[in-house]
Amino acid sequence: MQHQTAETNANRLTIALFSIYLAALCWILLLKLGVKFSYMNNRRVNLVPFRNILQDHGRIANSEILMNVLIFVPLGLYAGILFSRWSFKKKVLFFFLVSFIVESLQYILAIGSFDATDIITNTTGGILGLLTYIILAKTLNNRFKAQKVINIIAVLGTVLMVLFLGLLKLNMLPVRYQ
Repeated sequence: MQHQTAETNANRLTIALFSIYLAALCWILLLKLGVKFSYMNNRRVNLVPFRNILQDHGRIANSEILMNVLIFVPLGLYAGILFSRWSFKKKVLFFFLVSFIVESLQYILAIGSFDATDIITNTTGGILGLLTYIILAKTLNNRFKAQKVINIIAVLGTVLMVLFLGLLKLNMLPVRYQ
């Protein structure tokens, strides 16, 4: 009985953290942190993956690719925990669809571009998060222990993310948008 209570509490915490992550994802990707970026007036569709990868005098835009991957890693971690009955392929399709919807909304709402590269890199991030969860669960030989470890890390990450986004929104960081 006590194990079921601990598992139920862990599931509630995971769902709460997942909800906070989704809210932050929408705020970052759809509301653009409430800040008007200079590129927001540049609505375009890029259906050729990695076409615009070379920027800044021919150097690869590694930071944008890395950020697109990293922002979807938590989605993969949470999908591994919360959608454990789904097949691997169904989870990958979920990552793709979430990214596709975000990219479509950015274009439709005139807050960004629809970019095939972003869909690929976001989906890759989800897959990396899912693989991280799978490896952790196998290493610990227990899905519940893996969930507890991820929840602890996610609580710390969520607190840091909320603090960072709050400071950014209040213009208390040396980062400026143009």
